[in-house]
Amino acid sequence: MTEIPFLRPNLVSKDDYLDLLAEIDASRIYSNYGPMNDRFEQRLTAELFDGTGRLTTVNNATTGLILAISRCKRPGGKYALMPSFTFPAAPLAALWCGLEPYFIDIRQGDWCMDETKLEEAVTLLAGQAAVIVPYAAFGTCMDLSAYSRWLKSGIPVVVDAAASIGSSGRHGQFGKGFEGAVIYSFHATKTFGIGEGGLVYSADEELIADIRRASNFGFSDARESAMQGMNGKLPEYAAAVGLATLARFNGKIAERQRVSGLYLKQLSKHGLMKRGWRMQKVSGRIAPSFLPVLCPENQQNTVYLKGLADLGVQARSYFHPACHEQLMFRHCPSGTLETTEQISGRILSLPLWEEMKTEHVERIVQEVDRFERACYLGMRGSSEGGS
Repeated sequence: MTEIPFLRPNLVSKDDYLDLLAEIDASRIYSNYGPMNDRFEQRLTAELFDGTGRLTTVNNATTGLILAISRCKRPGGKYALMPSFTFPAAPLAALWCGLEPYFIDIRQGDWCMDETKLEEAVTLLAGQAAVIVPYAAFGTCMDLSAYSRWLKSGIPVVVDAAASIGSSGRHGQFGKGFEGAVIYSFHATKTFGIGEGGLVYSADEELIADIRRASNFGFSDARESAMQGMNGKLPEYAAAVGLATLARFNGKIAERQRVSGLYLKQLSKHGLMKRGWRMQKVSGRIAPSFLPVLCPENQQNTVYLKGLADLGVQARSYFHPACHEQLMFRHCPSGTLETTEQISGRILSLPLWEEMKTEHVERIVQEVDRFERACYLGMRGSSEGGS
């Protein structure tokens, strides 16, 4: 029986948006970029992006990826270049857009796509690179300067920043001012959770206008379908939850950072970091959805997943297997993926939710420590003693 779940989504209470629901009832507008959604978008632009650029909401982040890749991809291009160390939404979106994922290795420190390996792939593929889809791993504020250069060279960039709402660096919200497309998720499991939804942001306002039209069946002002489109609109009810979430968002970030701090303290207290455990190298303020840690070399996350589950602690292994190891994508081409495969097999995602108490974190880290000593340190000691 699970005693400590991996996630416990904590959306705002209905009392926080009852007045907004009354407005929807009065307007009798429930979708189609209604007044509630317009207000939500205006508030997001002002409060998260300091009024810079433009954004459009979508019914989920995967829809946002499909729309952005579809509008951005280079004519005649064949491949969407992306890390394999990511959620399947990105390669699936590429396939829906008629492209083939081409997987690139990641860096050891921050677990984001290795730009050196990316450059090698772009050179190898020449004009067949249709779009680059970097992933901001686990909400990190990755450096986008190299991707700005790719944009200027003529290769479109669509950033998968699903978990990055609330993550900020020197210039504010991650992605602010970037001229490619940046996609964020509002899924219930994310820090800015409204149940389901997402947004597409760019400093290129014309690009966002195109994506917005595409998410409304490609309609022109005359309601004539004039481009390839779909129904990707966010309902008014979801926008109401989003507006209520904005009012509490800083508090939600603070609670998640509090829990992350508890983990760091306990990992240090039990000596795990000295024994080869590693955290993701990040910069700026991160709004974590969960806590990813890396087992020491020659250890496997599957052992910990089963062991913790037997002890009533639910953990996950984002992202293991990596995308290139999954049935849907095994046929996709790639560069060498040595670092991806090494990290994927050692990644362990620990529970993190806003109501977690000190004793929850203490118990989780204590169980990880105890389990490592029983399964790995004990065997090492026996081996050394027998030699």
